[in-house]
Amino acid sequence: MDIRYQKLISWVEDIKELNHCSASALLILKDDEMVLEHYSGSHSNREGSLPITQFSQFNVASARKSYLGLAVAYAIHEGKIKSLDDYAVNYFEEFDKELLGRTTIRNLITHSHGLNEDEYGMVYREFDPGQGWAYRGINVLMMTQLIKQLYNQSIPELLHERIFLPLGYKETAWQTKENENLVKVIVNPNEEATSKLGNSNDGTESNLYVSAREFAHWGNLHLRKGNINGEQVVPKEVIEIATQVQSPTYKNEETPLNGAFWFVQGTPSLKSEIGDRVPKGAFQIIGVTGPTLLVIPEYNVVVAKMYNKRYNYEGIDGKNYLYYLREFSNLVADIFSE
Repeated sequence: MDIRYQKLISWVEDIKELNHCSASALLILKDDEMVLEHYSGSHSNREGSLPITQFSQFNVASARKSYLGLAVAYAIHEGKIKSLDDYAVNYFEEFDKELLGRTTIRNLITHSHGLNEDEYGMVYREFDPGQGWAYRGINVLMMTQLIKQLYNQSIPELLHERIFLPLGYKETAWQTKENENLVKVIVNPNEEATSKLGNSNDGTESNLYVSAREFAHWGNLHLRKGNINGEQVVPKEVIEIATQVQSPTYKNEETPLNGAFWFVQGTPSLKSEIGDRVPKGAFQIIGVTGPTLLVIPEYNVVVAKMYNKRYNYEGIDGKNYLYYLREFSNLVADIFSE
């Protein structure tokens, strides 16, 4: 094994132990070739649970937003959404028009919408559209429901037809039933891990399970701008909408930049989850259960990292969790910049 990769594996394993995960995986694609494939641990913290293999499927939590992002990019490319700068009131008739105000589709996909939901399900405004950045769930649900309305298909149905089926993905699905390939999620290290299954497979819940291999290939589909093995599976323009900076111009230069939900590296930002040594144009998505999908076009590299613990890094240093997110991508960048 290349000695450069050993340092990254050691980092992943150290964090796994510190976070009380039972499982980890680390895959690297370079120039379309799998140059590193590492699996460790077991499907649960219960004694005797199955070992992690290439067939293990992890709950990727918020990393599912990258799948929603591609569906939104399709809708823009195909004219179902006329422009990123269209007002949301034109698409969400059931919402309070005064509350939505000048919120645009661009705001909804870049976390600059300023909307939030209280514990009773009431939607309220935190800040004016485009005047700040906040990572909330209301925009994800809104855009998921909009795609279903525009296509008369759920996001899983749309992506299965256009991408998963043509590319032979069989380990990427919104799961509602147990099966032996699903890795359980640890919420409390002192309690047995549980299955994070959904009541529906329509894409509205956080129940997307993906194998590390297919997660890496999902990243490579974006790196290759939709062209896999000489076939343009996804139009290049769709990928570009999803992975290029779509954020409004912020007064605060430390604000993270986004494509269609992906975090995108522009000028390195202190509040971004992408490290400052990562080249411009890289993009990344993460989830609360520990997955990271990092794509660095300048180095032609895709890195997929998996864990199975809810709230990673907080057990180490909750105030500086961004440090660990950024450190991982910086370590990757250091390997390929040599």
